[in-house]
Amino acid sequence: MSCRSASTRRALSSISSISSISSFSSFSFPLAASCYSTPRSPRAASSLVTTRHFHGTPARSTDGVFHGLTDSRSRLPWIEAFRRQQEGKNVALGDGMPRERDLTPKKMSDSYHRVVLPLGRDPSLSDTYINSSGHIRLGTVFMDLDALSGIIVYKHTGPGLTTVTAALDRITIAHPLTEICDLEYSGQVTYASGRSSMEITCKVARARDEGEPSRPEDVLLTCTFTMVALDPATKRPTNVPRLLCSTAQEEAIFKAGEAKALAKREMAKTSLLETEPNDPESALIHNIWLRQLAYHDPSDTHRQPANVIAMAKTVLSTASIMQPQYRNRHQTMIFGGFHLKQTFELAFCAAASFAHARPTFISADPCTFRNPVPVGSVLYLTATVVYTDPPLLDADGTEPAQKDSATPLTRLHVRVDSKVRDVEHGHAKPTGQFNYTFSVPRDVRVLPHTYQEFMMYIDARRRVQAGDAQDRRERVRQVEEGNLTE
Repeated sequence: MSCRSASTRRALSSISSISSISSFSSFSFPLAASCYSTPRSPRAASSLVTTRHFHGTPARSTDGVFHGLTDSRSRLPWIEAFRRQQEGKNVALGDGMPRERDLTPKKMSDSYHRVVLPLGRDPSLSDTYINSSGHIRLGTVFMDLDALSGIIVYKHTGPGLTTVTAALDRITIAHPLTEICDLEYSGQVTYASGRSSMEITCKVARARDEGEPSRPEDVLLTCTFTMVALDPATKRPTNVPRLLCSTAQEEAIFKAGEAKALAKREMAKTSLLETEPNDPESALIHNIWLRQLAYHDPSDTHRQPANVIAMAKTVLSTASIMQPQYRNRHQTMIFGGFHLKQTFELAFCAAASFAHARPTFISADPCTFRNPVPVGSVLYLTATVVYTDPPLLDADGTEPAQKDSATPLTRLHVRVDSKVRDVEHGHAKPTGQFNYTFSVPRDVRVLPHTYQEFMMYIDARRRVQAGDAQDRRERVRQVEEGNLTE
């Protein structure tokens, strides 16, 4: 050690001090000659002036999203966004954004976007998209779809505003994949009245040869996002270009989007936050309460079966700090697709823990993003199994049985409540409620006890019934169009 020169010791000291800056996920620095004593030869100087790169995470525009879903808009490095934020500047405004935007009406085809995920041709993607059992990781696909909707909405609105994910409509698996293959992501704006909100419909299908359109039997799933445009300076909703319909088919799609927007407003009026349970629901609550009393009455023959589990025992919770690598295009908020992926995977874990069996995804029911999740905040997620089908009791007090007791199958409805706090835990905001339905090959039932649990139970029951009605209507429509046979 004593034989080291003073210049070498200074060099090692400078490298050590730089490596201690561990908060950067990716950075580089030159080992310049100034860190050393004067080089003795040009060759020595050239060997010292090199650049070393240290990477803690992959260099992606939105971490974990397929690279084909990152658009061409330049992204500010996090350290620059952080500095601007500390200086009190509006980071979302960026540089050179136009003050006036073009609100000329646009066609559906103007926003159409298609990307092929080469899952079958590129085995390296399996680390991200294939789970431990060899199936598609749906949470990652959901994250990709949110990124796709961001590209589509930007093509419709143009630059100069901020767009955020406000809601996600129901997602169902149309045709499950039986093999790993290339997937086609596609979508377009399907409803925009000219106000701030827009409906974006996305589709995931088995990819066919270039130029060959996908067929109805190729479609894995479809989903609809509701995006809202905000003025980056005021954070208030702002108008967007109105959508033009060029064909009768587009007119029908537009009217369907308009009907869904009206239905959402009507559904909000009948929410349990606005009205009490109706008569059949009140009767069901009373019957379940009586069954609880019977389970604990020594003189009653009813005893709580082993497959009936208290709702409070189904809860799973997580807390995680939101790092810059998961931020969205607007620099200081977390990407909505990452948020969605986290809730889905926690719901899957809660369903598996409850049933002691591997769940199969059925649907993601309508959910809302109530508040953004800032970078650096702590995200709390709580998953609860709130409903099972067959349920513990029907409204008339009878106990529904499995269709086939030898091969039972139960649907589980899992609710994930999300909230965010700052690191100091001084302020908390709800960020959304997410609802997922799975099936498990077991006969299990959930039992609510408190009034809050009963309300969650009734809300989930309504969602399941609404989803079943929607599935029946969709099947009738497909039969009428000749896509299915009776």
